[in-house]
Amino acid sequence: MDNNHPAMIAARSSWAAVSGHDKDAWLALMSPDVVVEDPIGEAPTNPSGHGTRGLSELSEFWDTNIAPNTIEFDVHTSRTAALESAHLMTLTTTLPGGFVATVTGIFVYRVDEAGLLVSLRGHWALDDMEFTEPEA
Repeated sequence: MDNNHPAMIAARSSWAAVSGHDKDAWLALMSPDVVVEDPIGEAPTNPSGHGTRGLSELSEFWDTNIAPNTIEFDVHTSRTAALESAHLMTLTTTLPGGFVATVTGIFVYRVDEAGLLVSLRGHWALDDMEFTEPEA
């Protein structure tokens, strides 16, 4: 795997922006016509099942799904090919009130020739997610 691959750089930069709660840095990684499907198919984060499209919708996605939470990334393995990177990883999201949601999935990042993200797809389902209540 090429650690200097444009899609690998974009993925790592995305994780850093999310972990650092840096919305502007995250949006700066995106192509104007970006599509985020996290997860693929209908879910609370993807109600239409067609993904979040464009920077305006992605800004709202951030405000609803990323900003109020703390998200940690545990990358188990990564691969690169063409203009894409794929990652088997576990996301641990701490929600307001201390609830924790954990999911392991395959996440695919695709960039354009300029290195901007045009697609981010999360291969996981709600049934894969585990929830832990806050400690009393």
